[in-house]
Amino acid sequence: MNVVMINGSPRAKGNSDLLCDEFARGARESGHTVEKISLREHTVYPCKACYACFQTGKCVQKDDMASIIDKVKQAEVLVLASPTYFMTMSGQMKIFIDRLLPEWQGLGGKEVYVIVTGHDGKAGLKRTAGDLVDIFDYLGNHVNPVIWGEGVWKKGEVLGTKAMDEAYQAGKKLGNSRRMGI
Repeated sequence: MNVVMINGSPRAKGNSDLLCDEFARGARESGHTVEKISLREHTVYPCKACYACFQTGKCVQKDDMASIIDKVKQAEVLVLASPTYFMTMSGQMKIFIDRLLPEWQGLGGKEVYVIVTGHDGKAGLKRTAGDLVDIFDYLGNHVNPVIWGEGVWKKGEVLGTKAMDEAYQAGKKLGNSRRMGI
């Protein structure tokens, strides 16, 4: 399967990165192809709400989002990872979501995984996870159980937590839930 990971963390080698890498390790070991796109490494401007994309199917802005959307469209599996800031997804992830507008109706039928990190427990991460799950479920995707990187704040705190094993196992078992009809 073709896996595309969208990492919305502004911090390199942080907890979201580590969980993405662990998911990718499991997926690669099972023979899947994986590409991780760290939004912090790309230029993605906020949506201008000009709605030109309704006429042309393409955004008028010239940045990295067009190539990112192409990769998302080709993905069979989409992994979305975001730290939680003030009880919601990172700004980078929100801008990414908004910029999906030109292809919004054609992004269904994928297997989706959500990874959420933050210093709070699940109660404090729930909104971020819920928003990402709801968006991609609404589009007609199969959204798997959330991988909760809870209680982590400083770089590397996620190491040794159950979230690391959950991320690895999710990648390793990729596609099994859909084949089993779950």
